[in-house]
Amino acid sequence: MITNVYIDGFNFYYGAVKKTPYKWLDYSALFRILLPQHQVKKIYYFTALVDSRPSDPDKRTRQETYIRALKTIPNFKVVYGSFLTHVTSMPKADGKGYVDVIKTQEKGSDVNLAAQMLLDGFKNEYECAVVVSNDSDLLRPIQMVIHELGKKVGVLAPTQNKHPSRSLTANATFIKHVRSSVLAASQFPEVMTDKRGMFSKPKEW
Repeated sequence: MITNVYIDGFNFYYGAVKKTPYKWLDYSALFRILLPQHQVKKIYYFTALVDSRPSDPDKRTRQETYIRALKTIPNFKVVYGSFLTHVTSMPKADGKGYVDVIKTQEKGSDVNLAAQMLLDGFKNEYECAVVVSNDSDLLRPIQMVIHELGKKVGVLAPTQNKHPSRSLTANATFIKHVRSSVLAASQFPEVMTDKRGMFSKPKEW
């Protein structure tokens, strides 16, 4: 089955690999395990570049190194959204007044993912779309691809700390859980080579 894969990078990070030793993930290896009957044609990775902070000055460098590793995967495309940062007032935990905090929100990945999946579907570029996300906001475009375009849509649910979205589970053609054993078996080599030369997995991540 000719398949395109659409990855919500931040949803996957927070749902599957944060606080684990499996951040150096090779998605092509992951899909060979979880999608053995699929011929993966294209992989889209939707993300945004983070800003380093005084408490974590290497944050951006680690992310850029990982994206460099991802770009060694054939037919892999990174699509960037953006971050919006603003100051907002939040109530204190003890209920006594408010405090100003810096709030950062990633914008664009879910919309970009939905638009690309629908565009590729209209262009008949796949028989099956696989969405790597647990975001129920993607329900409507998934329904459109299934019911209006007559194609299959699977969901790989990054659900380390919570259950998969009920709406996605009820509407997707199939759903699979991304478990830690599969993540462990799908890591890049610690030292890699691309057109720019050799590079290594970040030492602390």
